[in-house]
Amino acid sequence: MFLENASKKGWIEVVCGSMFSGKTEELIRRLKRAKFAHQKVEIFKPKIDVRYSDEEVVSHDSNAIRSTPVDSPQNILLMTADVDVVGIDEAQFFDESLVDVCRQLADSGIRVIVAGLDMDYMGKPFGPMPTLMATAEYVTKVHAICVRCGNLAHHSHRLTADQAQVMLGAQDSYEPICRHCFNELMKQER
Repeated sequence: MFLENASKKGWIEVVCGSMFSGKTEELIRRLKRAKFAHQKVEIFKPKIDVRYSDEEVVSHDSNAIRSTPVDSPQNILLMTADVDVVGIDEAQFFDESLVDVCRQLADSGIRVIVAGLDMDYMGKPFGPMPTLMATAEYVTKVHAICVRCGNLAHHSHRLTADQAQVMLGAQDSYEPICRHCFNELMKQER
């Protein structure tokens, strides 16, 4: 049994960071490389994410790859028979069951690449991302550039008064800022 599975090893990769840091760009880059290597790839995203396209994962720079929108992480398991690589975008919008789904996929020999925000607009861990980061073999944290001072940004500052944790938006609703600028804004809002 061990020798039969020795050539097919699964693992989990997480790409995380703030809005506008290049998470989806990096996910798309990795998936396109896998396709170029003739690996069978399936890509999923939350059904609620319709900002740029209903059926594509699209970066803020308009780079796109076909995907399947799903309501629940459990649906991913139903659509990944005979695949080599699974990509999942906007993972923070899924519930905690995503972690078990990713583990099951990796345990069955599939490479799983997950991208998502590691923190919400208040700087708190977001959805299943902290557990996915702890579970993953590889974690890549990408950074944007702070629009206020030019330092590395890892916070997604919300520009609207909406206080719901989940609020879809782009440059009209969020800006990337660094730790210092985030802390200054939090002091002003108290």
